[in-house]
Amino acid sequence: MFDTFSRFFVLVTAIFFSTHTLSADLPDFTSLIKETSPAVVKINTFSETPASNPGADPSIPPYFREFFERYSRPQQRPQAGVGSGFIISEDGYVVTNHHVVDEATRIVVRLDDRREYEAVVIGTDQRSDLALLKIDEDNLPTLEFADSNLLEVGDWVVAIGSPFDLDYSASAGIVSAIGRSLPNEKGQDYVPFIQTDVAINPGNSGGPLFNLDGEVVGINSQIFTRSGGYMGLSFAVPSSVGREVIDQLKNNGQVSRGWLGVVIQDVDLNLARSFGLDKPQGALVTRVQRGGPADRAGIRSGDVILEFDGKPIEYSYDLPHVVGLVAPGSRTQARLIREMREEEIQVEVGELDQAGQTRLASIDSGTAPQGLGLSIEEANQSTLDQLELGGGVVVSSVEVGSAAAKAGLLAGDILVQIAFEQIDSRSSFDQIVSGLEPGSIVPILFYRGDTAIFRTIRVDG
Repeated sequence: MFDTFSRFFVLVTAIFFSTHTLSADLPDFTSLIKETSPAVVKINTFSETPASNPGADPSIPPYFREFFERYSRPQQRPQAGVGSGFIISEDGYVVTNHHVVDEATRIVVRLDDRREYEAVVIGTDQRSDLALLKIDEDNLPTLEFADSNLLEVGDWVVAIGSPFDLDYSASAGIVSAIGRSLPNEKGQDYVPFIQTDVAINPGNSGGPLFNLDGEVVGINSQIFTRSGGYMGLSFAVPSSVGREVIDQLKNNGQVSRGWLGVVIQDVDLNLARSFGLDKPQGALVTRVQRGGPADRAGIRSGDVILEFDGKPIEYSYDLPHVVGLVAPGSRTQARLIREMREEEIQVEVGELDQAGQTRLASIDSGTAPQGLGLSIEEANQSTLDQLELGGGVVVSSVEVGSAAAKAGLLAGDILVQIAFEQIDSRSSFDQIVSGLEPGSIVPILFYRGDTAIFRTIRVDG
């Protein structure tokens, strides 16, 4: 009986101390929240949008529509929005998201002690979704940026903001991933986002993400949702990007980014093998803009960039993240693989601007099937000029089940490179294909519309 009681007592004691130890290991956020909340702000925005004119409704009969168009005047409708932000200087500089203040005609910053100030926009940056505001006040509480590069998956983080207009709500979680690539609606990708499981909802945008030292490691920007609310994934702009963007907005009112002038894609296992890499890595250059920094430096289509400015490029999306942070006009090194050989190239980084998109022109007709299971035609010179290509042939048809079909080629694609050999014309294509070893896997470069794509193709025996 004593032995049974003893074992029960030991078991209960072990459970108690284990539970106590586990709870003791969990962070206490109360001091952090008390100390940082005074520098977190709520941002109310107001804008005017024109009301729809009833006369513009096509379902209204023409004789009534004419009446509305003549006598009805659309009125401006006020719209209100809410977001979050935080103060970074005692004299009133406030950080928030670009999308929080975009198109706002009036911005009101509210502190946790209920003081309110009209804010002016110093500058915004759509690519990073950041904005810098200024309010007219001194001796304000401030927050400090930490080095987000020191973050690791599993680190505790805390967010404070105004979700659903609920002032100064705090939520906590861990870093789920770092370096997330989330291209915006324009396909631009210059932010390696921090992914967390911190509950973020509409109204949290622009608010700070803290480490356990109460320092800002990120600016909350996006959530993944199918309902409009939090679903377990939230994303923040890392402070390493935010600090650089904010400094430029404060000093210049706009952001200048490095630009290389290339189109890139990921390297899959087959491509890695064809390039002589031991694993998929790097950014594969599919296109080089004529006259751009990469072109002037001698970077070519087919190069795999493994390192830029001393930073490793594991995935293709790492490259714009790294290049964007390099000051335009700087000279730096690119380490790359070219035709299975490693090279280093010095590059003078250009300045990013809004580049136009080229489009595919019509193609000329022709015939002649080839051994890869496709038919080709000479490319229209105007098409090549639009894509800034020196040559190429157009795929007119692809045989079902052929090597070309397995490689993903479609009619209309423009083949410009096989096995690192440039295709200048139909005759050069024939010459290159005839020299390929049966059974080998070689890289091909082709254009679909104005998008350059690298794939591999197995040469039929």
